Amino acid sequence: VASELSRRRYELAAWEIFEVGKTWREADADVAEAIDFLRYYADEMDRLAQPMRLGNRPGELNQRSYEPRGVTAVIAPWNFPLAIPTGMISAALVTGNPVLFKPSERSPGLGTLLTDIFIEAGVPAGCLSCLPGGPGVGQALVAHPHVITVAFTGSKAVGLHILAEASRVDPGQPMVKRVIAEMGGKNAIIVDETADLDEAIAGVVASFAGYAGQKCSACSRVIVHRTVYDSFVSRLREAVLSLEVGNPLEPGTQVGPVIDARAQASIQRYIALGLEEGRLLAKQSADPSGYFVEPTVFTAIQPHHRLAREEIFGPILAVMKADNFADAVRLANGTEYALTGGVYSRSPANLAMAREQFDVGNLYLNRPITGALVSRQPFGGHRFSGVGAKTGGEDYLTQFMIARVISENTLRRGFESTQ
Repeated sequence: VASELSRRRYELAAWEIFEVGKTWREADADVAEAIDFLRYYADEMDRLAQPMRLGNRPGELNQRSYEPRGVTAVIAPWNFPLAIPTGMISAALVTGNPVLFKPSERSPGLGTLLTDIFIEAGVPAGCLSCLPGGPGVGQALVAHPHVITVAFTGSKAVGLHILAEASRVDPGQPMVKRVIAEMGGKNAIIVDETADLDEAIAGVVASFAGYAGQKCSACSRVIVHRTVYDSFVSRLREAVLSLEVGNPLEPGTQVGPVIDARAQASIQRYIALGLEEGRLLAKQSADPSGYFVEPTVFTAIQPHHRLAREEIFGPILAVMKADNFADAVRLANGTEYALTGGVYSRSPANLAMAREQFDVGNLYLNRPITGALVSRQPFGGHRFSGVGAKTGGEDYLTQFMIARVISENTLRRGFESTQ
């Protein structure tokens, strides 16, 4: 499958632009990540497939081995329509589980195309089925007693509903269901008084405006030390107004449309709310004829404001002011999510404090906070950002299997039976 995705890399990127409005750079990155997942999980299963001896005490042999859990439902999002489902599907298949795959109703074409590539590459008949449709399909999969594992990526609300539904035990159900859920984020970047503002501005803009802010890892809050606040926001305004917003088919486009009219309306309601809660710093122009939302920045946002607490999933950035680095970390941790976060600083003491106290699953120091790489930056959060091991990490595949330990006494006494 990895070889086929590599061969069709540009065709698949083109489909992403067509169906979900990614820009060329974002689309190509999604295809590349899908390939990385396939190759990494194949290598990981080679390692896990070998029984492991536990301990080395004489007179006994203890071995741990893994076996498949059973039928797995994969419920995937639209914002990474190849990488995320490829990761979940390949993890379930390589560990020996048949998969029922529900792509998002916003990207059914790419879901069907991905399924066809898996089957054409040799996945046995009946081991992978694509079930496009709306929320009812996902609900039916979660509720079915023969579905043993649910791998989900999406919103917090849907993830919590799946966890609640999966906790029920229905007649005919062979074991307790396991839910692997990646959910939302309200991610912050801290800019302290020692930061390189050129790097910080570029990193913040890339992290909040990339794919029109439609990433669970996207930056939606930037927390700036008071001594550099005025300089930072002045330069941030100019950077945002310089963004190229438009048709993603054009190679110079940096910010394309949001996914559909429903998303556009939801994000625009938050822009209206931002005008009430804070002060408008910058709002780039956008084509009114499509599902475009202007990259928008608000200042004077306070911790209790909705713009500082709720996931928006669009190109809206809230700027907050901190008195010192400890205050900035406190503000950054002040949401129910714990997914990604970033710090721009040249202070060893502040970077050390961030490592210890900035409570996120993936912390990025002096770099953008999106674009995690398989194996190098396993991805996932905690609190209400998700439950389960990080994707693209060494613990991920074991969630789709059961572990068995066999202990043998190798100091047998007496004679072997002849019967």
